[in-house]
Amino acid sequence: MKIAVAGVGYVGLVSAVGFAHHGHMVTAVDVDAMKIAGLTAGISPIFEPGLEALLQEQLAAGRIQFTTDSASAYADAEAIVIGVGTPENEDGSANLAAVYQVAHEIGASMQQDGLVIVKSTVPVGTNDKIEAIVRGALRSAVDVDIVSNPEFLAQGSAVYDTLHGSRIVVGTESATAEAKMRDIYAAYGQPIVSVSRKSAELIKYASNDFLALKISFVNEIANLCDILGADIEEVTEGMGYDPRIGNSFLRAGIGYGGSCFPKDTKALHWLAEDHGFLLRTIEATIKINEKQKYLLLHKLRQEMPTIAGKKIAVLGLTFKPNTDDLREAPSIPNMKVLQKEGAIIQAYDPIAMAQTAEKLGDASIMKDSIEAALEGADVCLIFTEWDEIRAISPDTFKKWMANPIVLDGRNCFNKYEMEAAGIAYQSVGRPLAKVRQLQ
Repeated sequence: MKIAVAGVGYVGLVSAVGFAHHGHMVTAVDVDAMKIAGLTAGISPIFEPGLEALLQEQLAAGRIQFTTDSASAYADAEAIVIGVGTPENEDGSANLAAVYQVAHEIGASMQQDGLVIVKSTVPVGTNDKIEAIVRGALRSAVDVDIVSNPEFLAQGSAVYDTLHGSRIVVGTESATAEAKMRDIYAAYGQPIVSVSRKSAELIKYASNDFLALKISFVNEIANLCDILGADIEEVTEGMGYDPRIGNSFLRAGIGYGGSCFPKDTKALHWLAEDHGFLLRTIEATIKINEKQKYLLLHKLRQEMPTIAGKKIAVLGLTFKPNTDDLREAPSIPNMKVLQKEGAIIQAYDPIAMAQTAEKLGDASIMKDSIEAALEGADVCLIFTEWDEIRAISPDTFKKWMANPIVLDGRNCFNKYEMEAAGIAYQSVGRPLAKVRQLQ
C-alpha cells in the first residue's frame, strides 16, 4: 500500500520505517528541510538502537523516501498517517496545534479515497475533530475514513516494539476502514485489537498512565523500605511472582521521564478535570513522581548540608538508557539546583553530552569519560542506568573520588559489594546493612 507519514519525529519516523520494512511504499513528510536531507542520506535525527540501520535498509530497497512537499505526498496516498508531536501546554493539556494543521493540509491535498490514521497521542474525542477538519478542507469528491491507531513504542526499544509488538490497536467507525487497517498490518503478525475510535484513544492514555502509576507505587514502597529497613528488590521479587501483578515496571528509582509518561498523565488528568471528574490515582501519580525525582538531592543534603564548592560527579543524563532524550530527565532539574547552589559539577553520559550542555548553558561541566567525571569528586550522583555505568567496579569509585560517596538513583550496584569496598553507598529502597548471616 502507498502510505504517507506526516512527521519524522519519534513516532512518525519509527512508524514509517516499520511500514516500509513490512513492504509498504512510504513517503515521510516534515517541514524541517535539514532533517529531510539527513534522512534521505540515511542519517537518523534521533538516537534509537537499530533505527538508523533499518532506515538505511529501507532506503536501499527503495521502499521509503522523504520530502517537504506535503501536498504531493498526500495527493495519491492510500493511507496518510499523522505522527506529529502533541507537546504539553502550561496547564498540562495536550497541544494539538500541529495535529490540526496537518489534518487541514491532508484534507486540502487528498485527491483519492483513503484513510487518515492518527498515531499521535491525542485526547479522547480528538479524532472526531480531525474528521471534521479533514472533511471541511476537502477540495475533491473523495471518501475518507479517520482511524485511531495509537503507538505503544518504548524509547530504547522502539524498533523491536514495532516489529514484535504485543498488540496493534485499531479504532474505527466503519467495517471498510477496519478491513483496510487489517490489510496494512497483515504482515506484522501481531494481535489486532479492533475497537471504537474513542476507546482506542483512551487505551493509549490508560496504558501509559497505568504504567506510570505502577512506577510511582513502587517508588512509594521503596521510600517506605528506606524507613523500615526492608529491601525493595526483595519486596518486588515476592510481588512479581503473582501473575495478577507481574514483574515489569517494579524497579524502584527516581521516577519516570521522557516524552510519554509525564505528558500523558497530565493530559489525562486535565481531560478528566475538564469534564468535571477527578482522577485521584493519576493526580497522586504525578505528585509522587515530581517529588521522587529530587530524592538524590534530599539524600545529598543529609550527607552534605552545604554543597557550595563541592565537586559532584553526575553519571547518566538521559531519562533512561539507550536514548538521547532529555525530556523530563531527572538529571536536568537536579543539576540546575546544584548549579544555583554553587556546586562544581562533573557530568558524563554516553550520548547526551552536547544536549545537556546546551540546556544548562555550560559545556565546561561535561567530561569525556566516567573517570574524568569521578576525578576528585566529593560525591557521585547516578541518574541513568546505562550499561557502561552499571559496569563500574567499586574500586573505580575508590580510586578516582576524593570521598567515595555514591548516591545511586537507579539501584545499579550490589549494595553489599559497595559497602564491603568501603564506599558510603545509598540507593533507592535498599537500606545498607551487613550481609545477612544465613544458617
